[in-house]
Parts: sequence; C-alpha cells; structure tokens
Amino acid sequence: MSVFTAGGDRYPGAVCWIATLPWFLMATWSLALAQDRAGAPTPSAPKAEVYFVDMKDGDKVSTKLKVHFGLRNMGVAPAGSDRPNSGHHHLLVDTDLPPLNRPIPNDPHHLHFGAGQTEADVTLSPGPHTLQLLFADKDHIPHTPPLMSARIQVQAVPQGGPTPSAAGAEVYFPDLTDGAVVEPKFTVHFGLKNMGVAPAGSDRPNSGHHHLLIDTDLPPLDQPIPNDPRHLHFGAGQTEAAITLLPGDHTLQLLFGDKDHIPHSPPLFSQRITVHGPAPVERLPSPSGAREYFIGLHEGDTVPQHLTLHFGLESMGVAPAAIEKANTGHHHLLIDVGIPPFNQPIPSDPKHLHFGAGQTEAVVTLPPGKHKLQLLLGDYRHIPHDPPVMSEAITVNVVKDAQQ
Repeated sequence: MSVFTAGGDRYPGAVCWIATLPWFLMATWSLALAQDRAGAPTPSAPKAEVYFVDMKDGDKVSTKLKVHFGLRNMGVAPAGSDRPNSGHHHLLVDTDLPPLNRPIPNDPHHLHFGAGQTEADVTLSPGPHTLQLLFADKDHIPHTPPLMSARIQVQAVPQGGPTPSAAGAEVYFPDLTDGAVVEPKFTVHFGLKNMGVAPAGSDRPNSGHHHLLIDTDLPPLDQPIPNDPRHLHFGAGQTEAAITLLPGDHTLQLLFGDKDHIPHSPPLFSQRITVHGPAPVERLPSPSGAREYFIGLHEGDTVPQHLTLHFGLESMGVAPAAIEKANTGHHHLLIDVGIPPFNQPIPSDPKHLHFGAGQTEAVVTLPPGKHKLQLLLGDYRHIPHDPPVMSEAITVNVVKDAQQ
C-alpha cells in the first residue's frame, strides 16, 4: 500500500488519490466546457429573420413541392464553416421545436441543409402538415437568440392528370354542411367556381364533370376515377343528383374530373363531410325456435315453370302487412338474389316477391334453368325480425311444363 506522510501523520492511499487528481480535473473541465458550449451558442445578428419566401399558413401545396428559405441580416454558410453572422437552414416537418441549446436532430422530421441550400425539394404525404424553419450555426445548434420562422400549416394535395384546372377554381356542397342530418333519399347539389361543367368526353377548356365519393377516401388523383357504388359519376354534366343512403353516418366528398374522368392539375375536390342518415330501424323480436321453410320442395328438385309454392312457418303466426301483431309476419320469396339488409324494408321487385295479404302459398312462373329460392319473413313494415326468420336457400331445376 502507498503511504503519504505529512507532519508525522500517516495517510494510507493518499498517493493514489493525488495521482488521479489531474485526470479528474480535466474530465470535469471538458464536461463544463461542453455544457457551456451547448448553453451559449453562436450569437445571431440584430434584426435577423428567417421565413418562408412563397408559402403562408393555410396554403394548399403539391405533395412534391419546392420550399424556398428566406433570410434577412445574416448570411448562409455550410455546416462546419465558422464564418461570422452565418449559419444554415433546417426544416421542421410535423414536429415541435427541439431544445434550442443542443444540436438539432437529424431525422425525417428535422431536415438539414448543411450544404448551404436556400431551397429544397420536399415530398409530403397527402393531407395536413406543419412546417417551420430553424436556423443554426456550424454545429447545427440554434443561435442566441434563436432564428425561427412562424410555424405554418399546409394542406398537401397530390398532383392530378394532364388537364390544368383554372386559377381559383373550387368545388363545394352549396347546401350541405358537415354533421347535417339527411333523409334516406335526398338531393345533393354540386357547386363549382371559376370553371364550367361539360359532359365526359367533351374537350372544352376549363371544364369537367362531377363525381361524388361516398364512404371512401380520395382515389389516386393522376388516374381515372373508379366507377362503382362508392364513386358515382355524373358524366352527363349533372349539377345535382338524388341519392339514397342506408341508416347511419356516411361521408361525402365531391371530386371534379376532366373529359377522361381524371382529376385536373391541381385537383379540385370539396371538403369531406359527414352526414347523419336515418336512424337504424328497430327490428321486432322473433321468438326462440321460429322457423320458415318450403313445404314439399327440396334442394335439387326438378319443377315446372308454373310452380305452386307452399310456405311453412313454425312458432309464429301469419298476419297481413300493416297489421302490427306480436310474433307474426308475412312471407317474401327471394329469387336468384342474396339476402337484403335486415335493417330496411325488403325490396319489392321481380326478385323480391311480397305476399303481404298473408298468403301461405303462391303460384310463381320461372324461366327454364336453375334458380335459387329462399323465404324471408317480414314484419308489418316488411322489415325482417331479429333474429331474422328465413328458410334455407335451395336451388331447383326449372323445365318447361310439358317436359316434367
């Protein structure tokens, strides 16, 4: 063991402590220097300012855009350059300001332009985004006082097809607002500013036709708009349309398309709104064990074109439509069609036959060939019970009467 003697006293181990003192002092000094550097970065010049040159809060921008960085009363220099009154730009995307006495993070939310760029090509996902500029010194640490732009919000919009839209053009719902309550069947009016309406296929300048999106997101805006029950086309040049919605909430959005059904560039679409459709219908209960079936008709049977069907029902009674009576209903025959929605009246058409007089049998005529048949019981409003009472679906082979 090392021994240090002073004034006749003995201090075991003191030599080891003294030997490590210079290292301890150096480490402490280095840490203090780093902390001092982080807490006291490069001063900024009086009245210096950073700003977006050609963007402001609320702007609609392309998903691929060029951002120009504005700077007053200071110069731009690459990272690592110790030139006085200079620094380089950083773009903050969808994030708050980082600690202002530390190097700015380098990640997809904190974009560095350490080569001294004063503009940059930036790609944003469609939708709302926040953008903010933050200036920093050679070590990527903001100046004192820090130089930052206002934080702005922009709406990134994908580019559309080759047909240009007019400046200031807009599509909108003239008389429908977010949260509106609508009838099951109602008329939607299409509003348009600074462009004209022309049928699909018409190559008239500054024109197009409307599309209504129901319960769906925007489709790709550089391709033809799909044509299906969620993407309704009004290629004849309509400016209004009657639509029918199921009970419940639904989203609606207008999207303008050119002669080829491709959105313009930039694309024109309305705000996406939610409307409240009719309240879901309260279905009447069916008793346990209730069952509906075909009497004397089975899967795979061969039957004549003019066929008499007999309807069987257990644990419930038959009552005509419009007569509200517990544990009763009337028969419906589904022909070559799937089960309709249970929270709406059963359709009445050649594929959905109603027997609202309370019939328990009926003569039907079917063309030759295979056909699917199924019974579905409805209440006095033609709405299926809860749980629904229905037969198994069966397939029969229909032949001409003389061939049976």
